[in-house]
Amino acid sequence: FKGPQKGTIIQYFKDDATAFNAQKKSTVIGKGIINNYISSRIFQAINQTDIPHHFIKRLSEREQLVKEVEIIPIEIIIRKVAAGTICKRLGIKEGQVLPNTLVEFCLKNDELSDPIISREHIEMMQLADSFEMETIISTAFRISDFLTGFFSMIQIQLIDFKLEFGRLYNSNGFHEVILADEISPDNCRLWDIKTKKKL
Repeated sequence: FKGPQKGTIIQYFKDDATAFNAQKKSTVIGKGIINNYISSRIFQAINQTDIPHHFIKRLSEREQLVKEVEIIPIEIIIRKVAAGTICKRLGIKEGQVLPNTLVEFCLKNDELSDPIISREHIEMMQLADSFEMETIISTAFRISDFLTGFFSMIQIQLIDFKLEFGRLYNSNGFHEVILADEISPDNCRLWDIKTKKKL
């Protein structure tokens, strides 16, 4: 929704629950409230770093005030442990710690089931240029390091997660690529560190 000041919008957290690229839909009462509080808390923690993002403040149980950005239509998936679709695609055993943090890209398109794409696809389709991709990748690694420590302090293991980025334009028409969307249990795979229970 339109925000109170120019260049801001109000992000509203719904109770919708989707899976398998929105093919499976349901409603979980109160989910939006929980995700709003968690995402707000995580963005407040990210404020301790110099990672640029869109979050300004939480307004209510379901609303956040954020900077208005042009969302880049790419989902960035950061994997630290094998789980979910990568196990099915590549035959990797679930729970196997990856030798290196893996970054994957998906096209944000539910009609196409958010297909995996390469950096070359992204630049060929002009979704983002090479400079933007360098910024996205380096920032994604920094966020991964930060969130790994953030969750480990409360005995939670970050398995994988999804990020989205947007272009924040200034009055001169130039832009900065910043972290956007949300960071919540909707886009983070989290396990109990000791028991490996899926949270």
